[in-house]
Amino acid sequence: MSRSEAAERIKQLREELERHNHLYYVKAAPVISDQAFDLMLKELERLEAEHPELADPNSPTQRVGGDITKNFPVVAHRYPMLSLGNSYSRDEVAEFVARVERSVGRTRYTMELKYDGVAISLSYRNGALVRGVTRGDGEKGEEITANIRTVRAIPLKLQGEGWPAEFEARGEIIFTKKQFDKLNAERAAAGEELYANPRNTAAGTLKNQDPKLVAKRGLDNFIYTLQGEGLPTRSHYRNIMAARDWGFRTPMPERRFIEQADDVDGIMAFIDHWDKARHDIGFIIDGIVVKVDDLDVQEELGLTAKSPRWAIAYKFQAEQAVTRLNAVSFQVGRTGAVTPVAELEPVLLAGTTVKRASLFNADQLERLDLHVGDLVRVEKAGEIIPQVVGVEKEHRPAHAHRVRFPHDCPECGTPLIRLEGEAQHYCPNEHQCPPQITRRIEHFVARKAMDIEGLGGETVEELFRAGLIRNVADLYDLTAEQLLALGKGWGEKSARQVVEGVEASKAVPFEQVLFALGIRHVGETVAKRIARAVGSIDRLMALSREELTQLDEVGEVIAESIADFFAAEGNRAVIERLRKAGVQFEGAAAAGPVSDKLAGKSIVVSGVFRNFSRDGIKEAIERHGGKVSGSISKKTTFVVAGADMGPAKRTKAEELGVPVIDEEEFSRMIGE
Repeated sequence: MSRSEAAERIKQLREELERHNHLYYVKAAPVISDQAFDLMLKELERLEAEHPELADPNSPTQRVGGDITKNFPVVAHRYPMLSLGNSYSRDEVAEFVARVERSVGRTRYTMELKYDGVAISLSYRNGALVRGVTRGDGEKGEEITANIRTVRAIPLKLQGEGWPAEFEARGEIIFTKKQFDKLNAERAAAGEELYANPRNTAAGTLKNQDPKLVAKRGLDNFIYTLQGEGLPTRSHYRNIMAARDWGFRTPMPERRFIEQADDVDGIMAFIDHWDKARHDIGFIIDGIVVKVDDLDVQEELGLTAKSPRWAIAYKFQAEQAVTRLNAVSFQVGRTGAVTPVAELEPVLLAGTTVKRASLFNADQLERLDLHVGDLVRVEKAGEIIPQVVGVEKEHRPAHAHRVRFPHDCPECGTPLIRLEGEAQHYCPNEHQCPPQITRRIEHFVARKAMDIEGLGGETVEELFRAGLIRNVADLYDLTAEQLLALGKGWGEKSARQVVEGVEASKAVPFEQVLFALGIRHVGETVAKRIARAVGSIDRLMALSREELTQLDEVGEVIAESIADFFAAEGNRAVIERLRKAGVQFEGAAAAGPVSDKLAGKSIVVSGVFRNFSRDGIKEAIERHGGKVSGSISKKTTFVVAGADMGPAKRTKAEELGVPVIDEEEFSRMIGE
């Protein structure tokens, strides 16, 4: 066979195999036998081996997995992967609808199933898969493309027509119940420990370094949204139906996996149906998702720091189990918060064995009136965190002892305090209470903070017991010789890994360093906003409480927490040591405007543009002193409209007398 003949046959086999793969895994309507499929696949493998110059990363042969991956690079999402606001109350869903309609008027909603799996973002260019990335922290995730190519429900090349030149498909990687049961049956036969639940197993599988093993596990996928410019319509529902035509596995309207409604009654009917029917399908769902269907209205409603204002997740009531309370322990966290934890007789709950459950705080302990030996009702909050929600008091043993919250710290004996308006009790001995010290260090070295490889919780505890670390600055004085002297478990490689990991952390950007410091109430998002606003630790330390509250995302509680943290001499001393060690305490503050041409103007951006991206126009507005608004109101100065500006926005602008300009006029206005 000549090279040209081989190329033609390879092309034919790839197209034919992808078609049959789609029919089998997405449509569930195979038209050839497994044997016939395997014969074609073997022929393609042989031809590709004979002609390596014709290799294609999206060939059907890649679905069986390639070489072992040494690590997964962290990459930025082009569009943030936001979390949804969760609700367990139908009243809150009704309030969500009312809130939307107070803002934008009547609109249409799309309801979908909430899959219990792992979120994934798939990037396509010219109809071919180019990248698969995990959700990560919402702004960055791990690239796991080699593993994603093994998921047969994900098209490597798109079918049909109408897809944008470049876009992202977002979805959920899952295990079907059948495939998960098959995996556990195989493990049982081999005498291995069973997997706990499909979601955790899917997450672990995606992180496996060997794509061949991933391919054998049989992961599945549903696509639930598209991101990008040039999408086929401005309707979320119609875009999902278009994605179905391109070869994606999407929610099926004929199975009621996706529906639309114009009011609360339609949404509640969908919830009622799936609250009963959720156990009758081949995969696990833990709720339903309600989205505003019109993409322009979504844009008008905008986002909070963590979630969209145009969507809400309704979670089904959690399963409960009854078991016996053997004891209550009291844990001290990195901020000094003391949390009671129920020690339970092991019980199976929602697919996992539960031995411990949170009791949250002293008020909860008081409300439950817990006694050692009680039979307690346990459920998983958000289907993740086990918590005690009730007591079977009629079964209480005679002479059972009531559980009481301690007056003193269970670790260091310091009298506990409770701040006004707060539910938690705290140990104020932050610089000498052992668990506070070690957990602050554990937080500091964590991946989303300083990301120091080789320093997990057990290692931190060991270094603390050995007297090598008493605060986070001590990490930067560690030597390989000190670690090797600890003896068992330490070798040249592990010692070098820790020292090199500490050294590498000096390059971590200021916004992560600020989060790593563990200031109470300053989470990832708040740290990022503050770092970008102030630009340096010195500028932040110089701000008064009043000035702090002027920063985005900072209220009075956070401002007080930040001020108190920097007022402590011990904390300032640690920061100075970290500075001398080379840790990054400066970053790029948001650049000021280059002109005041748009000063005092509130501007809405809508539609698709020829010469700008939507984000590019927003950046230009801020660069020239203007403010970008997500919704049209009486305060809006004007709207910059591109193609496909939604009729709802245009009508609202006309009703309020807000001018609508195109991108050419906008360019002339700013002189660019």
